Amino acid sequence: SGPTIALDTVADGFEVPTDFAAPPGDDRRFVIDLPGQVYTVESGGGRGEPFFDVSGRLSELTGERGLLGIAFHPAFDENRRFFLRYSAPLAADAPEGFSHTEVLAEFRATEDASGVVEGFERVLLAVDEPTKYHNGGALAFGPDGYLYASYGDGGGSRDTGLGHATDWYEANTGGNGQDVGENLLGSILRIDVDGTEGDEPYAIPEDNPLVGEAGLDEQYAWGFRNPWRMGFSDGELYVADVGQSRFEEVDRVVKGGNYGWNVREGTHCYSTANPGKIPAECPESTPPSVRGGEPLRDPVIEYPHSRDGEPIGVSVIGGYVYDGTVDALGGRYVFGDYSQDGAQGALFAATPAEEGLWEFEQLTVAGAEDGELGGYLLDIGQDDAGELYALTAGGDLGGAAHRIVPSRGSSGATGAANGTTDIDRTTVGNRTVGTATETATGTADEERPTGVETNGSGAGGTDGADGTSDTAGEGTGTESRTATGTSTGEGAGFGVVAALAALAIGVARRLAMRTAGHGPPQPIRSSASLTRSSTVRAKL
Repeated sequence: SGPTIALDTVADGFEVPTDFAAPPGDDRRFVIDLPGQVYTVESGGGRGEPFFDVSGRLSELTGERGLLGIAFHPAFDENRRFFLRYSAPLAADAPEGFSHTEVLAEFRATEDASGVVEGFERVLLAVDEPTKYHNGGALAFGPDGYLYASYGDGGGSRDTGLGHATDWYEANTGGNGQDVGENLLGSILRIDVDGTEGDEPYAIPEDNPLVGEAGLDEQYAWGFRNPWRMGFSDGELYVADVGQSRFEEVDRVVKGGNYGWNVREGTHCYSTANPGKIPAECPESTPPSVRGGEPLRDPVIEYPHSRDGEPIGVSVIGGYVYDGTVDALGGRYVFGDYSQDGAQGALFAATPAEEGLWEFEQLTVAGAEDGELGGYLLDIGQDDAGELYALTAGGDLGGAAHRIVPSRGSSGATGAANGTTDIDRTTVGNRTVGTATETATGTADEERPTGVETNGSGAGGTDGADGTSDTAGEGTGTESRTATGTSTGEGAGFGVVAALAALAIGVARRLAMRTAGHGPPQPIRSSASLTRSSTVRAKL
C-alpha cells in the first residue's frame, strides 16, 4: 500500500454527489447532487441550503441520468456565469427510440452571488442520447479560457446498437468513439462560451482540430467510451475513461488525439463480436484515408479489474496532480475507483513518467477499517488552494464531501484524521442510502429494490418493471461481476451505474415520499424551452 492519508468530512447529507467546483474569487465550494441540487459548502464547513435546484428540468432518475457536471466561468467574480450538464427529457425532435437529451446550459448568479437569476437559462448544446448510459458529464475550463465537455459513446455495451455510427474499423461493429462526423458522442468537446457564431450561442475556437476538415467542429479529441470525470493540472488535460470488460484507463489528452475505443480498450485490442477474448492484433492507427492515419494513443494509466484474484476496481474516477498539504502526494496524480468490493471505493496515487504507463499505489485511509475507503467514490474535486476532495455515497461514509488531509503524525498534519469540520453529524434511527439500509453504526442490511439489476459490485442495470435490463448488454448481458469486481465476460463495465442507478431509484422514491400530499418541489424554471440551434440539429 501507499502513503497514509486522512479524510476530513467538510459536508454531508447529500444523496449522490456527482461533482465539485470552487469558483474563482469566492471562498465557497460547490457540490452538485444527482437529483438536481447545487449546494454550497461554506468556508467553515457544512452543507448549506440548495443554492440552485434544477430537479424540475431532469428526466427520470434511472441509469446514469441526473445532474452530472458543473463549471464556473474563469471570470465568475465579475460576470456571475456558471454552467451545468444535466439529463433532460427527450427532445420532441429527437430520433425515435432514444432515451433522453443531455443539456449543457449557462446560468447566472445574482450580483451578490447569494442566489441565481430567476428565469435565465441559455442552452448551449442539446445532445440526444440513445440509452440511459455513458453520458460522460464532466465540464472544465482550460487555461485557454475555453469550456471542455465530455460525452460518452451513448451506452449500449461495446459501442453498438441504436444510435451508434458505423466507423472505419470493419472488424468491429459501431461505433461513436471513432466517428467524428455523425454525432458528438464518444468525444471531448471544446467551445468558446464568450463568443457567438451565427445563430449559435457559442463560438468554435479557430484551432479546434476539425475546423476546415471533415467532421464536427466542436470536437477536440475522440475515441472515448465513458469519460466520466476529467480535469486540468499544470496545463494538461487528464481524462478518466471507464472501461468495458477488463481495463480502466486515464488519458493525458491532446488536441486531435484519438484514444482508441472501440478498436481498443486501454492498450489492448478489443472485439465487439467476441468481447470475452482479447484479439491478437488490431490497428495502431487509422488508415491513411481517415485523417491521414492518426495514431491510436495509449493511456498513461491502465489497470485490470482484478489481478491474482485481488480486486483493483471496476470504474476509474479521474483526479488531479496533487499540490496540497499532504507532502507524500506532492506532484503525483491522485485518482480513484468507484468500487473494489461493494460500497468500498479506492484512492490511488500515480507517479508521472516520461514514457510508458505510470506506476501507482493505493492510498491507506487513516482511522478506517483495514485502511479502506468506506463508500462508493464518485468524484475527486480540487479547490483553488490545490487541496483535493473525495465525494462518496453509500457505505459507512454516506453522501459526503471529504478533504484529503495528512494523517496524524505525518509531515504537514494540521487537522483531525477522519474528523469533521463544523458539521452536526447526529444520526437519528436508520437512514437509507440507495439499496442499503444503514444503522447508526454504519452496518448495512443489503436489499435489492424491485427493478434494479445488480452485477456483484452493486451496479444497477436499467429498471424494467420485471427487474430485468432493458438495454442489451448493460447490467446483464453475458457478463456477471463477482463480489470482488472481477469480470467474467461482457457487460456494463461502468460500475458507477451502481451509484447512479440503484441509488438514484432510492433517491427518487424518497423524494416522492417527501413531497406526497404537498405537490412537487418548485425549482427556479427557465423561460426558454429546450431547443437546438439549427446547426447542432443538423449535425445530430
